[in-house]
Amino acid sequence: MDVLVHQFRTGGDRNFGYLCADDSTGEAFAVDVSFSPSLIADFAGELGWKITHAFSTHGHSDHCNGNEEFERITGVSVLLFGDTCFRTGIRVEDGAVFQLGQATFSILHTPGHTPDSICILAGHSLFTGDTLFVGKVGGTWSDEESRQEYRSLHERLMSLPESTKVYPGHDYGITPCSTIGHEKSTNPFIVQPDVEAFIDLKNNWAAYKKAHNIS
Repeated sequence: MDVLVHQFRTGGDRNFGYLCADDSTGEAFAVDVSFSPSLIADFAGELGWKITHAFSTHGHSDHCNGNEEFERITGVSVLLFGDTCFRTGIRVEDGAVFQLGQATFSILHTPGHTPDSICILAGHSLFTGDTLFVGKVGGTWSDEESRQEYRSLHERLMSLPESTKVYPGHDYGITPCSTIGHEKSTNPFIVQPDVEAFIDLKNNWAAYKKAHNIS
């Protein structure tokens, strides 16, 4: 099973938003509508896609500041981790599975950047929010958060098929999307041999970027 994905540059700090649709029915879900809820809603309308679900990958304002407007425009509530979909009664939690036309998609709880961070897996497409970027990972503010993020990355995301497409929450890399296989072999945070090296790189990222000419 695979799905159609459209990526939007929504504004803010190079934020990305998404629509993901089942091609056979046109049912779609939205991710991180952020600064451009009408752009995403209008695009779905132009294609005849019916938005049945919407999610924010975490509760930071740059990802969910447009939620109220999106709900007003579409009538679809934007869900975060721990919320319950009023239509289906399904709670947004790790392992939750939602129907999308003839397809399904699932929720992966990936704490680290925030306690409520989620990724959404639909077919071969993974929407990673601020957990995983192209060539980088989400910011953390303590060693414990970094350890949580390390586990989320390695136990949840890097165990997915290498062909899985990675759609991040910000355009921070040299390309707007990637794959699990590419990140597994090239992302400087992912290739670290253990969690202590991962934390050390986080603590010294500015120096690493300068030494490796990373913007």
